[in-house]
Amino acid sequence: MVKKLFLVAAAAALVAGCAGMPSGSGANDTAAVAAAAEKLRVAMVDPTREALSALVADDLSYGHSGGKVDTKASFIADLLDAKSDFVTIAISEQTVKVVGDAAIVRHTLVADTNDAGKPGKVNIKILHVWQKQGGQWKLLARQAVRPPV
Repeated sequence: MVKKLFLVAAAAALVAGCAGMPSGSGANDTAAVAAAAEKLRVAMVDPTREALSALVADDLSYGHSGGKVDTKASFIADLLDAKSDFVTIAISEQTVKVVGDAAIVRHTLVADTNDAGKPGKVNIKILHVWQKQGGQWKLLARQAVRPPV
């Protein structure tokens, strides 16, 4: 009898523990986040309002390495108006960690730019926070920093 009670208690604890775990496959979510990050890279080089709107959250907080912080509206407008103009973007050293309905992406971004018609080069470290919203991964926050010299 004691053995049966122990097994029932152990099974109940296992079920309760599993109930708090996020659903879905971690590997599938990791791949989906990486794919969304790649779509964002492409959309930043060849921006359209539709592509960018589909990839970024309404509550976007987009921090630049110089301290400027954009909202969704200002981020999209600056890309469409070529105030922020990426000619090329190369991503390296990317890591993706999914935690429930959020994901942390870190990478190095090297780019050729033509911001407001002025050619330049960028080499920065990036932190993205992605959130699953309505089944889609959306960029919720981004912060760039210059690597140490």
